[in-house]
Amino acid sequence: MELSKLLNPIAVRVVGQFTSKKRLFQELGEIAAQAYGLSAPVTIDGLQERETLGPTGVGHGVALPHARLEDLKSIVGVFLRLEKPLDYDSVDRQPVDLVFGLFAPKDSGVDHLKALALVSRTMRDPAVVAKLRANTDPAKLHAILIESRASLTV
Repeated sequence: MELSKLLNPIAVRVVGQFTSKKRLFQELGEIAAQAYGLSAPVTIDGLQERETLGPTGVGHGVALPHARLEDLKSIVGVFLRLEKPLDYDSVDRQPVDLVFGLFAPKDSGVDHLKALALVSRTMRDPAVVAKLRANTDPAKLHAILIESRASLTV
């Protein structure tokens, strides 16, 4: 599994700021709808439902919101770099500025966990995170993500 297969270049964006986690999820849902044809309301509901189980802010300014959705054929992702960090209720209580949303089919089982592990490993790499924070061009951000060494194999 590689990030290049999960992340469409048009699903990588730089955005200004959000006033709430709910508004961030709305943006993730709208981008997923544009990039992959997903239903924005279903995607947003899936993210909010998963978040009730526990925060997906993993620390160091990174959040990995994710959801399993009906009628989805493959695992897909959306990446956002926030210009102004958002209070996200992360495990370390630090605001979030890098968000990788992951969407998987309801019945994806272990593949969903492998994809989440791949994204998590990538977003824990200090070199990758530093490069992401140093760039504002979506094409460059996409290239950084798909070229990271963590994306080679799971």
